[in-house]
Amino acid sequence: MRYLVLFFCIISTISCQDKKNPKANDVKESLEERAERIHKETIIIDTHDDINVKNFTDSVNYTQRLETQVNLPKMEEGGLDVAWFIVYTGQGDLDAEGYKKASENAISKFEAIHRLCEEIAPDKIALALTSDDVRRIQASGKKVAMIGVENAYPIGEDLSNIEKYQEMGARYVSLSHNGHSQFCDSNTGEKDSVWLYNGLSELGKKAVKELNRVGIMIDVSHPSKESMKQMIALSKAPIIASHSSARALCEHSRNLDDEQLQLMKENGGVVQTVAFGSYLNTEKSEARDEAMKSVYKEIADSLGIEWFEFKDFPTLTDKQQADLMKNAPTVMGLARKKAATMTNLPPAVNISDFVDHIDYMVKLIGIEHVGISSDFDGGGGIEGWSDASETGNVTLELVERGYTEEEIEKLWGGNLLRVLDEVQAIAKKIQAQQ
Repeated sequence: MRYLVLFFCIISTISCQDKKNPKANDVKESLEERAERIHKETIIIDTHDDINVKNFTDSVNYTQRLETQVNLPKMEEGGLDVAWFIVYTGQGDLDAEGYKKASENAISKFEAIHRLCEEIAPDKIALALTSDDVRRIQASGKKVAMIGVENAYPIGEDLSNIEKYQEMGARYVSLSHNGHSQFCDSNTGEKDSVWLYNGLSELGKKAVKELNRVGIMIDVSHPSKESMKQMIALSKAPIIASHSSARALCEHSRNLDDEQLQLMKENGGVVQTVAFGSYLNTEKSEARDEAMKSVYKEIADSLGIEWFEFKDFPTLTDKQQADLMKNAPTVMGLARKKAATMTNLPPAVNISDFVDHIDYMVKLIGIEHVGISSDFDGGGGIEGWSDASETGNVTLELVERGYTEEEIEKLWGGNLLRVLDEVQAIAKKIQAQQ
């Protein structure tokens, strides 16, 4: 009898534990099932997606499954909740005419993003300005748009435009792109060792303070190392690298070396690891790209399209640049499909190469300072994460490497939103002191 009572006590205890922990009786998840669950339960944020305003019209827009790497159907398929749409402007002449032309380009992209969210598909996507907005919009079942500015060149020399950009929704700004701007030197100075300021210009130093004041995150993915170091020294708020990887694994001027990564940690910022082949494994990427040239050309010829290489982008005319941006998604999409049937191509840079960079940076500077970005439709995309519809594959690779649910949530946007919160809180303090 004594043993029978003990038996029922044990059963009762287990039963109580099971009620407290409903998953205690669940069948153990496979890695794929666990990855799928985590992906669904996590807010998935990609911090860099370039756009073409021609895809933001009444007849052609992101409600359709276009050839673009990012659009609403592909975001839905891949469980991508938040896309940072980019107001990108190439570097031009540092004069009034150049600034005017650049400003028109930037404003057209701001307007396109607002048009998508407010006129074309307000029932499907909304613009977020804060982390609370992100969580509220995502919980409502809509996709989330945020705005980053890649190259402050369109701001010109009037720093009041920074606040105007903030009012239009900009939540991060890079002070340069490929080419020195009026604000700072670019990473591209490494190629010829020609620098304009050896870091920030005097205007750039003022811009850092103004970005802090209005609550815009400073993005250091394209500026030179010296520019980045000076920004960190001046900034009262954490900074971000919206789409960069680890230079220790891939020697490219667009990546951050160990000294820079440590500075990002000390600053409290975050590095958004980028799925851009040549920034992950240049040798592997170049071998694949060389083999793919004939495939791109064949596809372009079959469509009657004049084809250019992205590396030649700065030397193209405005029309050629526009044509390339318009045609690239179609040509490259068809080329990827054709490549999948070919057996004689060198291996492509893939998700494993990508997560190698995440692993490296997490080990060096900690999980709190690393995130994820694609640079889709700006040259990004790798085997396994070639567009937004394949976003879940990244989560699967992270699960397979042993990352916990909490760590994956930080990588997929938790860290980025934490920095945004801190930047906006510091801005309020600065404004209150004025």
